[in-house]
Amino acid sequence: MKPLLQKCLFGHHEIFDILKNLYLNKNFPNKIILSGEKGIGKCTLAFHIINYILSINEDHNYDTKDYKINNENKSFKLIKNKSNPNFNLIDVEDGKKSIDINQIRDLISNLNKSSFNVSPRFVLIDNINLLNVYSVNALLKIIEEPNDNINFILINSNKRVLPTLKSRCINFKISLSQNQVIEIVNKIIDQDIYNLFNKELINYYTTPGKLLRILKISEELEIDVKNLSLENFLSLIIKNKLYKKDKKLTELTYSFIEIYLRNKVNIKNIEIFNFYALFLKKIINTKIYNLDEETIFMEFEDRILNG
Repeated sequence: MKPLLQKCLFGHHEIFDILKNLYLNKNFPNKIILSGEKGIGKCTLAFHIINYILSINEDHNYDTKDYKINNENKSFKLIKNKSNPNFNLIDVEDGKKSIDINQIRDLISNLNKSSFNVSPRFVLIDNINLLNVYSVNALLKIIEEPNDNINFILINSNKRVLPTLKSRCINFKISLSQNQVIEIVNKIIDQDIYNLFNKELINYYTTPGKLLRILKISEELEIDVKNLSLENFLSLIIKNKLYKKDKKLTELTYSFIEIYLRNKVNIKNIEIFNFYALFLKKIINTKIYNLDEETIFMEFEDRILNG
């Protein structure tokens, strides 16, 4: 489910309460970065704190006891319909690899207009690591000295962010224990995930979003993740090039390759250790510079899975 539509906040209650109390005490930072693993719930948390603040004087306002957005909530409906004058969402557009400078220019133009009411205004920017140099420079002009009542919440999935942007924001690190991850996924799917997944896939550190994504993909592609080991799971995805069918499956494949290598590395064998370290560096460079993932996946299958 998209973060926008996730009306229940699972986990992250403590950080939600911290942000809520900061707002109530009039100390809410107007430039925030939420940092953490992909799929851990950063964007969902952002939508919930935004809804709490925007709906505080509305009927059917945010339920702080159960950490839940009311379905009849006016602010929620307007954001859902992309018509809330006090909310702007920026993310990578379909078919593009970065957040374009024109998106930031349109945002600046919108923010310079007067608000329709006295409510706080929020700008939520997802995947800030995909801001290119030009869009970052354009954003800095407005983020350094934002107009009154404008708040920026930036989402970073533990990627490199330009220091000029990061230094202007307060960074909140978001994390979950493995037990919390399992508990959250079980609540969302309303059953025990161990009945659906091979323990080997679950027991590596991951996030609720990644597990739910694997579950969805396994259903769509009819993959039996209950009886597949990590090695067999990777082999199936790469050999059949399933990663080409889903961008998020590509991201998951990278994650599981890294987990596989770190689990298999043997510091007693320097040659293997150095090779694995070099391969991990290749993965990082492939992701940073948007290189062809097929080449590295094929190399992984040929040189590691096949010995």
